[in-house]
Amino acid sequence: MSNFQTLSWFGIFRLGLIQTALGALVFLPTNTLNRIMVVEYALAASIPGFLITLHHVVQLARPYIGYGSDGGSRRTPWIVGGMMILATGSLTATAGTTLIPTAGILGHMIAALGFLLIGVGSGAAGTSLLVLLSKQVTERRKPAAATLVWFMMIMGFAVTGGVTGQLLDPFTETRLLWVVSYTAAIAIIISFLAIIGIEKPHATVIRDTERKENKPPFAVAIKEVWSEAHARRFTIFVFVSMLAYSAQDLILEPFVGLTFGWTVGETTALAGMQHAGMLLGMLAMALSTYAFRTKTRHILHLWIRGGCLVSALCLVMLAIAGTLGGPTWPIKLNVFILGASNGSFAVAAIGGMMMLASEGRSERDGLRMGLWGAAQAISFALGGFLGTVAVDLSSVWLDNSAAAYGLVFCVEAAFFVWAASLIFNLDQQVRNPNKSVTEVDQFALESSLRGVNP
Repeated sequence: MSNFQTLSWFGIFRLGLIQTALGALVFLPTNTLNRIMVVEYALAASIPGFLITLHHVVQLARPYIGYGSDGGSRRTPWIVGGMMILATGSLTATAGTTLIPTAGILGHMIAALGFLLIGVGSGAAGTSLLVLLSKQVTERRKPAAATLVWFMMIMGFAVTGGVTGQLLDPFTETRLLWVVSYTAAIAIIISFLAIIGIEKPHATVIRDTERKENKPPFAVAIKEVWSEAHARRFTIFVFVSMLAYSAQDLILEPFVGLTFGWTVGETTALAGMQHAGMLLGMLAMALSTYAFRTKTRHILHLWIRGGCLVSALCLVMLAIAGTLGGPTWPIKLNVFILGASNGSFAVAAIGGMMMLASEGRSERDGLRMGLWGAAQAISFALGGFLGTVAVDLSSVWLDNSAAAYGLVFCVEAAFFVWAASLIFNLDQQVRNPNKSVTEVDQFALESSLRGVNP
Protein backbone atom coordinates (compact mmCIF):
# COMPACT_ATOMS: atom_id res chain seq x y z
CA MET A 1 0.00 0.00 0.00
CA SER A 2 2.89 2.33 0.61
CA ASN A 3 3.70 2.65 -3.06
CA PHE A 4 0.24 3.86 -4.08
CA GLN A 5 -2.25 6.57 -3.28
CA THR A 6 -5.42 5.26 -1.72
CA LEU A 7 -8.68 5.59 -3.63
CA SER A 8 -11.66 7.67 -2.55
CA TRP A 9 -15.17 6.27 -2.80
CA PHE A 10 -15.56 8.14 -6.08
CA GLY A 11 -12.43 6.44 -7.38
CA ILE A 12 -13.79 3.04 -6.32
CA PHE A 13 -17.07 3.88 -8.09
CA ARG A 14 -15.14 4.70 -11.26
CA LEU A 15 -13.47 1.29 -11.19
CA GLY A 16 -16.91 -0.19 -10.61
CA LEU A 17 -17.99 1.38 -13.90
CA ILE A 18 -15.34 -0.74 -15.61
CA GLN A 19 -16.88 -3.84 -14.02
CA THR A 20 -20.27 -2.67 -15.31
CA ALA A 21 -18.84 -2.41 -18.82
CA LEU A 22 -17.19 -5.81 -18.43
CA GLY A 23 -20.49 -7.33 -17.33
CA ALA A 24 -22.26 -5.84 -20.36
CA LEU A 25 -19.74 -7.31 -22.81
CA VAL A 26 -19.89 -10.75 -21.18
CA PHE A 27 -23.70 -10.79 -20.94
CA LEU A 28 -24.44 -10.52 -24.65
CA PRO A 29 -22.45 -13.54 -25.88
CA THR A 30 -23.18 -15.79 -22.89
CA ASN A 31 -26.92 -15.08 -22.76
CA THR A 32 -28.24 -13.48 -25.96
CA LEU A 33 -26.15 -15.55 -28.40
CA ASN A 34 -27.02 -18.69 -26.43
CA ARG A 35 -30.73 -18.07 -26.97
CA ILE A 36 -30.26 -17.17 -30.66
CA MET A 37 -28.33 -20.35 -31.39
CA VAL A 38 -30.90 -22.58 -29.71
CA VAL A 39 -34.16 -20.84 -30.67
CA GLU A 40 -33.61 -18.86 -33.89
CA TYR A 41 -31.03 -21.22 -35.43
CA ALA A 42 -32.41 -24.46 -33.88
CA LEU A 43 -28.94 -25.69 -32.91
CA ALA A 44 -28.33 -28.31 -30.25
CA ALA A 45 -28.07 -26.72 -26.80
CA SER A 46 -24.67 -28.38 -26.37
CA ILE A 47 -23.13 -26.11 -29.03
CA PRO A 48 -23.58 -22.79 -27.17
CA GLY A 49 -22.91 -24.70 -23.97
CA PHE A 50 -19.51 -25.75 -25.31
CA LEU A 51 -18.73 -22.24 -26.56
CA ILE A 52 -19.63 -20.64 -23.23
CA THR A 53 -17.51 -23.23 -21.42
CA LEU A 54 -14.56 -22.16 -23.62
CA HIS A 55 -14.56 -18.68 -22.14
CA HIS A 56 -14.36 -20.21 -18.65
CA VAL A 57 -11.67 -22.76 -19.50
CA VAL A 58 -9.38 -20.24 -21.19
CA GLN A 59 -9.28 -18.32 -17.92
CA LEU A 60 -6.84 -20.92 -16.72
CA ALA A 61 -4.44 -18.36 -18.16
CA ARG A 62 -5.32 -15.91 -15.36
CA PRO A 63 -2.24 -16.79 -13.26
CA TYR A 64 0.03 -16.08 -16.24
CA ILE A 65 -1.85 -12.85 -16.93
CA GLY A 66 -1.40 -11.80 -13.31
CA TYR A 67 2.27 -12.78 -13.50
CA GLY A 68 2.68 -10.60 -16.58
CA SER A 69 1.06 -7.60 -14.91
CA ASP A 70 3.38 -8.03 -11.89
CA GLY A 71 6.32 -7.21 -14.16
CA GLY A 72 5.40 -3.54 -14.39
CA SER A 73 4.40 -0.80 -12.01
CA ARG A 74 0.98 -0.21 -13.61
CA ARG A 75 -2.18 -2.29 -14.04
CA THR A 76 -3.95 0.24 -16.25
CA PRO A 77 -2.55 -1.09 -19.57
CA TRP A 78 -3.74 -4.57 -18.65
CA ILE A 79 -7.23 -3.31 -17.81
CA VAL A 80 -7.55 -1.25 -20.98
CA GLY A 81 -5.98 -3.98 -23.12
CA GLY A 82 -8.23 -6.62 -21.56
CA MET A 83 -11.35 -4.56 -22.27
CA MET A 84 -10.25 -4.09 -25.90
CA ILE A 85 -9.74 -7.85 -26.30
CA LEU A 86 -13.10 -8.50 -24.61
CA ALA A 87 -14.89 -6.10 -26.96
CA THR A 88 -13.16 -7.69 -29.96
CA GLY A 89 -14.18 -11.12 -28.69
CA SER A 90 -17.83 -10.10 -28.30
CA LEU A 91 -17.93 -8.75 -31.86
CA THR A 92 -16.13 -11.82 -33.22
CA ALA A 93 -18.45 -14.24 -31.40
CA THR A 94 -21.48 -12.35 -32.71
CA ALA A 95 -20.18 -12.29 -36.28
CA GLY A 96 -19.39 -15.99 -36.12
CA THR A 97 -22.86 -16.77 -34.79
CA THR A 98 -24.56 -14.90 -37.63
CA LEU A 99 -22.44 -16.88 -40.14
CA ILE A 100 -23.44 -20.29 -38.80
CA PRO A 101 -26.62 -20.68 -40.94
CA THR A 102 -24.71 -19.96 -44.17
CA ALA A 103 -21.06 -20.77 -43.50
CA GLY A 104 -21.53 -23.78 -41.23
CA ILE A 105 -18.25 -24.95 -39.68
CA LEU A 106 -16.51 -21.65 -40.50
CA GLY A 107 -19.12 -19.77 -38.48
CA HIS A 108 -18.63 -22.16 -35.56
CA MET A 109 -14.86 -21.65 -35.70
CA ILE A 110 -15.15 -17.87 -35.75
CA ALA A 111 -17.61 -17.97 -32.84
CA ALA A 112 -15.22 -20.23 -30.90
CA LEU A 113 -12.37 -17.78 -31.51
CA GLY A 114 -14.61 -15.00 -30.22
CA PHE A 115 -15.41 -16.86 -27.01
CA LEU A 116 -11.71 -17.59 -26.46
CA LEU A 117 -10.98 -13.87 -26.77
CA ILE A 118 -13.82 -13.12 -24.33
CA GLY A 119 -12.17 -15.40 -21.79
CA VAL A 120 -8.73 -13.81 -22.28
CA GLY A 121 -10.06 -10.26 -22.19
CA SER A 122 -12.30 -10.68 -19.15
CA GLY A 123 -9.48 -12.51 -17.36
CA ALA A 124 -6.93 -9.77 -18.07
CA ALA A 125 -9.22 -6.87 -17.21
CA GLY A 126 -10.93 -8.52 -14.23
CA THR A 127 -7.74 -9.81 -12.60
CA SER A 128 -5.85 -6.54 -13.01
CA LEU A 129 -8.82 -4.52 -11.76
CA LEU A 130 -9.01 -6.55 -8.54
CA VAL A 131 -5.25 -6.22 -8.02
CA LEU A 132 -5.51 -2.45 -8.48
CA LEU A 133 -8.32 -2.34 -5.93
CA SER A 134 -6.34 -4.46 -3.48
CA LYS A 135 -3.35 -2.11 -3.75
CA GLN A 136 -5.09 1.26 -3.69
CA VAL A 137 -8.03 0.68 -1.32
CA THR A 138 -7.49 0.82 2.42
CA GLU A 139 -8.01 -2.44 4.28
CA ARG A 140 -11.08 -1.11 6.10
CA ARG A 141 -12.79 -0.25 2.81
CA LYS A 142 -11.93 -3.42 0.89
CA PRO A 143 -15.05 -5.48 1.79
CA ALA A 144 -17.38 -2.58 0.98
CA ALA A 145 -15.40 -1.84 -2.21
CA ALA A 146 -15.70 -5.48 -3.27
CA THR A 147 -19.46 -5.31 -2.70
CA LEU A 148 -19.81 -2.12 -4.73
CA VAL A 149 -17.78 -3.43 -7.65
CA TRP A 150 -19.58 -6.79 -7.65
CA PHE A 151 -22.97 -5.05 -7.47
CA MET A 152 -22.08 -2.80 -10.39
CA MET A 153 -21.12 -5.84 -12.46
CA ILE A 154 -24.55 -7.35 -11.75
CA MET A 155 -26.06 -4.02 -12.77
CA GLY A 156 -24.16 -4.35 -16.03
CA PHE A 157 -25.91 -7.68 -16.62
CA ALA A 158 -29.33 -6.27 -15.73
CA VAL A 159 -29.11 -3.01 -17.70
CA THR A 160 -27.67 -4.69 -20.78
CA GLY A 161 -30.35 -7.36 -20.69
CA GLY A 162 -33.16 -4.81 -20.39
CA VAL A 163 -31.92 -2.30 -22.98
CA THR A 164 -30.61 -4.68 -25.62
CA GLY A 165 -33.70 -6.85 -25.22
CA GLN A 166 -35.80 -3.93 -26.44
CA LEU A 167 -33.39 -3.00 -29.24
CA LEU A 168 -33.20 -6.55 -30.61
CA ASP A 169 -36.95 -6.86 -31.13
CA PRO A 170 -37.78 -7.74 -33.91
CA PHE A 171 -34.68 -9.87 -34.38
CA THR A 172 -32.50 -9.53 -37.46
CA GLU A 173 -28.84 -10.41 -37.82
CA THR A 174 -28.02 -6.86 -38.92
CA ARG A 175 -29.76 -5.45 -35.86
CA LEU A 176 -27.82 -7.88 -33.63
CA LEU A 177 -24.47 -6.80 -35.09
CA TRP A 178 -25.31 -3.11 -34.63
CA VAL A 179 -26.47 -3.58 -31.03
CA VAL A 180 -23.32 -5.50 -30.07
CA SER A 181 -21.11 -2.96 -31.88
CA TYR A 182 -22.70 0.01 -30.09
CA THR A 183 -22.52 -1.83 -26.74
CA ALA A 184 -18.83 -2.59 -27.28
CA ALA A 185 -18.08 1.01 -28.24
CA ILE A 186 -19.91 2.42 -25.21
CA ALA A 187 -18.20 -0.08 -22.88
CA ILE A 188 -14.73 0.87 -24.20
CA ILE A 189 -15.43 4.60 -23.87
CA ILE A 190 -16.75 4.18 -20.30
CA SER A 191 -13.75 2.04 -19.33
CA PHE A 192 -11.25 4.50 -20.81
CA LEU A 193 -12.81 7.53 -19.13
CA ALA A 194 -13.16 5.68 -15.81
CA ILE A 195 -9.51 4.56 -15.63
CA ILE A 196 -7.88 7.89 -16.54
CA GLY A 197 -5.89 9.25 -13.60
CA ILE A 198 -6.92 6.46 -11.23
CA GLU A 199 -3.60 4.66 -10.91
CA LYS A 200 -0.84 6.88 -9.51
CA PRO A 201 2.13 4.73 -8.47
CA HIS A 202 5.04 6.41 -6.80
CA ALA A 203 7.45 3.73 -8.04
CA THR A 204 10.33 5.14 -10.06
CA VAL A 205 11.56 3.97 -13.43
CA ILE A 206 14.67 2.61 -11.74
CA ARG A 207 12.60 0.50 -9.33
CA ASP A 208 10.47 -0.75 -12.22
CA THR A 209 13.60 -1.74 -14.15
CA GLU A 210 15.00 -3.55 -11.14
CA ARG A 211 11.72 -5.43 -10.72
CA LYS A 212 11.83 -6.65 -14.32
CA GLU A 213 15.47 -7.71 -14.02
CA ASN A 214 14.79 -9.66 -10.81
CA LYS A 215 11.57 -11.21 -12.06
CA PRO A 216 11.80 -15.04 -11.96
CA PRO A 217 10.39 -17.31 -14.69
CA PHE A 218 6.67 -18.05 -14.48
CA ALA A 219 7.19 -21.66 -13.38
CA VAL A 220 9.38 -20.50 -10.48
CA ALA A 221 6.97 -17.71 -9.49
CA ILE A 222 3.88 -19.96 -9.48
CA LYS A 223 5.78 -22.54 -7.43
CA GLU A 224 6.74 -19.85 -4.92
CA VAL A 225 3.13 -18.69 -4.58
CA TRP A 226 1.80 -22.25 -4.28
CA SER A 227 4.34 -22.91 -1.51
CA GLU A 228 2.69 -20.14 0.55
CA ALA A 229 0.30 -22.03 2.80
CA HIS A 230 -2.26 -19.23 2.98
CA ALA A 231 -2.33 -18.74 -0.81
CA ARG A 232 -2.64 -22.49 -1.42
CA ARG A 233 -5.40 -22.94 1.14
CA PHE A 234 -7.35 -19.94 -0.15
CA THR A 235 -7.11 -21.32 -3.69
CA ILE A 236 -8.67 -24.58 -2.54
CA PHE A 237 -11.34 -22.62 -0.66
CA VAL A 238 -12.27 -20.62 -3.76
CA PHE A 239 -12.53 -23.76 -5.89
CA VAL A 240 -14.58 -25.78 -3.37
CA SER A 241 -16.96 -22.98 -2.36
CA MET A 242 -17.61 -21.75 -5.90
CA LEU A 243 -18.12 -25.33 -7.10
CA ALA A 244 -20.86 -25.77 -4.50
CA TYR A 245 -22.22 -22.31 -5.35
CA SER A 246 -22.40 -22.87 -9.11
CA ALA A 247 -23.65 -26.47 -8.94
CA GLN A 248 -27.06 -25.30 -7.70
CA ASP A 249 -27.62 -22.83 -10.56
CA LEU A 250 -29.09 -25.20 -13.12
CA ILE A 251 -30.94 -27.58 -10.79
CA LEU A 252 -32.80 -25.36 -8.30
CA GLU A 253 -35.63 -24.26 -10.58
CA PRO A 254 -36.19 -27.74 -12.11
CA PHE A 255 -36.22 -29.19 -8.58
CA VAL A 256 -38.97 -26.83 -7.45
CA GLY A 257 -40.94 -27.38 -10.65
CA LEU A 258 -40.77 -31.17 -10.47
CA THR A 259 -41.17 -31.55 -6.72
CA PHE A 260 -43.77 -28.90 -5.97
CA GLY A 261 -45.45 -28.58 -9.36
CA TRP A 262 -44.65 -24.89 -9.79
CA THR A 263 -45.14 -23.23 -13.18
CA VAL A 264 -42.37 -21.64 -15.25
CA GLY A 265 -43.50 -18.20 -14.14
CA GLU A 266 -43.47 -19.22 -10.48
CA THR A 267 -39.97 -20.73 -10.62
CA THR A 268 -38.68 -17.69 -12.50
CA ALA A 269 -40.11 -15.45 -9.78
CA LEU A 270 -38.44 -17.69 -7.20
CA ALA A 271 -35.10 -17.15 -8.95
CA GLY A 272 -35.73 -13.41 -8.70
CA MET A 273 -36.34 -13.80 -4.96
CA GLN A 274 -33.04 -15.67 -4.64
CA HIS A 275 -31.19 -12.83 -6.38
CA ALA A 276 -32.92 -10.30 -4.12
CA GLY A 277 -31.61 -12.28 -1.16
CA MET A 278 -28.12 -12.20 -2.68
CA LEU A 279 -28.19 -8.42 -2.93
CA LEU A 280 -29.39 -8.15 0.68
CA GLY A 281 -26.59 -10.46 1.85
CA MET A 282 -24.00 -8.41 -0.02
CA LEU A 283 -25.30 -5.18 1.48
CA ALA A 284 -25.38 -6.59 5.02
CA MET A 285 -21.80 -7.83 4.69
CA ALA A 286 -20.56 -4.49 3.39
CA LEU A 287 -22.33 -2.42 6.08
CA SER A 288 -21.16 -4.64 8.95
CA THR A 289 -17.51 -4.67 7.88
CA TYR A 290 -17.55 -0.90 7.41
CA ALA A 291 -19.30 -0.34 10.75
CA PHE A 292 -16.68 -2.42 12.60
CA ARG A 293 -13.70 -0.98 10.73
CA THR A 294 -11.23 -1.84 13.49
CA LYS A 295 -11.98 -5.55 13.04
CA THR A 296 -12.49 -5.65 9.28
CA ARG A 297 -10.52 -8.82 8.62
CA HIS A 298 -12.14 -10.74 11.49
CA ILE A 299 -15.68 -9.69 10.52
CA LEU A 300 -14.97 -10.52 6.87
CA HIS A 301 -13.90 -14.07 7.68
CA LEU A 302 -16.94 -14.49 9.94
CA TRP A 303 -19.13 -13.62 6.95
CA ILE A 304 -17.27 -16.09 4.72
CA ARG A 305 -17.58 -18.94 7.21
CA GLY A 306 -21.11 -18.02 8.23
CA GLY A 307 -22.28 -17.64 4.63
CA CYS A 308 -20.89 -21.06 3.71
CA LEU A 309 -22.42 -22.77 6.76
CA VAL A 310 -25.85 -21.15 6.34
CA SER A 311 -25.77 -22.04 2.63
CA ALA A 312 -25.07 -25.65 3.64
CA LEU A 313 -28.00 -25.60 6.10
CA CYS A 314 -30.37 -24.16 3.47
CA LEU A 315 -29.38 -26.86 0.96
CA VAL A 316 -30.01 -29.58 3.55
CA MET A 317 -33.41 -27.98 4.22
CA LEU A 318 -34.18 -28.15 0.50
CA ALA A 319 -33.30 -31.85 0.52
CA ILE A 320 -35.67 -32.37 3.44
CA ALA A 321 -38.36 -30.33 1.70
CA GLY A 322 -38.21 -32.58 -1.35
CA THR A 323 -38.60 -35.81 0.59
CA LEU A 324 -40.53 -34.92 3.76
CA GLY A 325 -41.63 -31.29 3.51
CA GLY A 326 -44.60 -31.39 1.19
CA PRO A 327 -46.52 -28.38 -0.21
CA THR A 328 -46.56 -26.55 3.14
CA TRP A 329 -42.78 -26.13 3.19
CA PRO A 330 -41.74 -22.42 3.20
CA ILE A 331 -39.78 -22.81 -0.02
CA LYS A 332 -39.69 -19.08 -0.77
CA LEU A 333 -38.13 -18.27 2.60
CA ASN A 334 -35.74 -21.19 2.22
CA VAL A 335 -34.51 -19.96 -1.17
CA PHE A 336 -34.38 -16.31 -0.04
CA ILE A 337 -32.09 -17.18 2.88
CA LEU A 338 -30.01 -19.37 0.56
CA GLY A 339 -29.57 -16.38 -1.75
CA ALA A 340 -28.63 -14.08 1.14
CA SER A 341 -26.00 -16.50 2.46
CA ASN A 342 -24.66 -17.11 -1.06
CA GLY A 343 -24.36 -13.38 -1.71
CA SER A 344 -22.69 -12.59 1.60
CA PHE A 345 -20.04 -15.30 1.35
CA ALA A 346 -19.34 -14.68 -2.36
CA VAL A 347 -18.67 -10.96 -2.03
CA ALA A 348 -16.82 -11.53 1.26
CA ALA A 349 -14.58 -13.97 -0.62
CA ILE A 350 -13.79 -11.22 -3.15
CA GLY A 351 -12.88 -8.94 -0.25
CA GLY A 352 -10.72 -11.75 1.14
CA MET A 353 -8.90 -12.00 -2.20
CA MET A 354 -8.17 -8.28 -2.13
CA MET A 355 -6.76 -8.48 1.40
CA LEU A 356 -4.64 -11.58 0.86
CA ALA A 357 -3.26 -10.62 -2.56
CA SER A 358 -0.36 -8.60 -1.10
CA GLU A 359 0.52 -11.08 1.65
CA GLY A 360 3.63 -13.18 1.14
CA ARG A 361 6.45 -12.72 -1.34
CA SER A 362 6.48 -9.24 -2.86
CA GLU A 363 5.46 -8.47 -6.45
CA ARG A 364 3.22 -11.54 -6.67
CA ASP A 365 -0.12 -9.74 -6.20
CA GLY A 366 -1.29 -10.30 -9.76
CA LEU A 367 -0.16 -13.92 -9.77
CA ARG A 368 -2.08 -14.69 -6.57
CA MET A 369 -5.21 -12.93 -7.85
CA GLY A 370 -4.88 -14.76 -11.16
CA LEU A 371 -4.53 -18.10 -9.38
CA TRP A 372 -7.72 -17.48 -7.40
CA GLY A 373 -9.51 -16.20 -10.49
CA ALA A 374 -8.54 -19.36 -12.37
CA ALA A 375 -9.84 -21.52 -9.51
CA GLN A 376 -13.13 -19.63 -9.64
CA ALA A 377 -13.39 -19.95 -13.43
CA ILE A 378 -12.75 -23.70 -13.35
CA SER A 379 -15.34 -24.23 -10.63
CA PHE A 380 -17.93 -22.24 -12.59
CA ALA A 381 -17.14 -24.18 -15.76
CA LEU A 382 -17.58 -27.49 -13.93
CA GLY A 383 -20.27 -26.65 -11.38
CA GLY A 384 -23.39 -26.38 -13.51
CA PHE A 385 -22.43 -29.35 -15.66
CA LEU A 386 -21.54 -31.63 -12.74
CA GLY A 387 -24.70 -30.63 -10.87
CA THR A 388 -26.95 -31.67 -13.75
CA VAL A 389 -25.00 -34.89 -14.40
CA ALA A 390 -25.17 -35.80 -10.71
CA VAL A 391 -28.95 -35.33 -10.70
CA ASP A 392 -29.37 -37.51 -13.81
CA LEU A 393 -27.21 -40.32 -12.39
CA SER A 394 -28.87 -40.13 -8.97
CA SER A 395 -32.33 -40.28 -10.57
CA VAL A 396 -31.42 -43.53 -12.32
CA TRP A 397 -29.92 -44.97 -9.13
CA LEU A 398 -32.68 -43.89 -6.72
CA ASP A 399 -35.60 -43.94 -9.17
CA ASN A 400 -36.95 -40.86 -7.36
CA SER A 401 -36.35 -37.36 -8.71
CA ALA A 402 -36.96 -35.58 -5.39
CA ALA A 403 -34.52 -37.87 -3.58
CA ALA A 404 -31.99 -37.45 -6.40
CA TYR A 405 -32.08 -33.67 -6.12
CA GLY A 406 -31.91 -33.96 -2.34
CA LEU A 407 -28.80 -36.13 -2.51
CA VAL A 408 -27.03 -33.61 -4.76
CA PHE A 409 -28.05 -30.74 -2.47
CA CYS A 410 -26.53 -32.62 0.48
CA VAL A 411 -23.26 -33.15 -1.41
CA GLU A 412 -23.17 -29.43 -2.17
CA ALA A 413 -23.81 -28.72 1.52
CA ALA A 414 -20.83 -30.91 2.45
CA PHE A 415 -18.64 -28.89 0.08
CA PHE A 416 -19.80 -25.66 1.74
CA VAL A 417 -18.89 -27.05 5.18
CA TRP A 418 -15.48 -28.05 3.85
CA ALA A 419 -15.01 -24.55 2.41
CA ALA A 420 -15.88 -22.96 5.77
CA SER A 421 -13.27 -25.11 7.52
CA LEU A 422 -10.59 -23.93 5.08
CA ILE A 423 -11.03 -20.34 6.23
CA PHE A 424 -10.68 -21.26 9.92
CA ASN A 425 -7.76 -19.37 11.50
CA LEU A 426 -6.80 -17.79 8.17
CA ASP A 427 -6.91 -14.34 9.77
CA GLN A 428 -4.21 -15.39 12.24
CA GLN A 429 -1.65 -16.09 9.53
CA VAL A 430 1.53 -14.08 9.24
CA ARG A 431 1.19 -11.09 6.94
CA ASN A 432 4.12 -9.38 5.30
CA PRO A 433 2.85 -7.04 2.56
CA ASN A 434 5.22 -5.37 0.15
CA LYS A 435 8.36 -7.19 1.27
CA SER A 436 10.16 -10.32 0.30
CA VAL A 437 9.73 -13.48 2.30
CA THR A 438 13.02 -14.77 3.57
CA GLU A 439 13.57 -18.37 4.55
CA VAL A 440 13.06 -17.35 8.18
CA ASP A 441 9.80 -15.56 7.32
CA GLN A 442 8.58 -18.56 5.35
CA PHE A 443 9.43 -20.87 8.22
CA ALA A 444 7.48 -18.64 10.60
CA LEU A 445 4.48 -18.64 8.25
CA GLU A 446 4.46 -22.40 7.92
CA SER A 447 4.96 -22.85 11.67
CA SER A 448 1.98 -20.65 12.41
CA LEU A 449 -0.19 -22.93 10.30
CA ARG A 450 0.95 -26.20 11.84
CA GLY A 451 -1.77 -28.00 13.64
CA VAL A 452 -4.55 -26.27 11.63
CA ASN A 453 -6.77 -28.94 10.17
CA PRO A 454 -8.42 -27.59 7.01
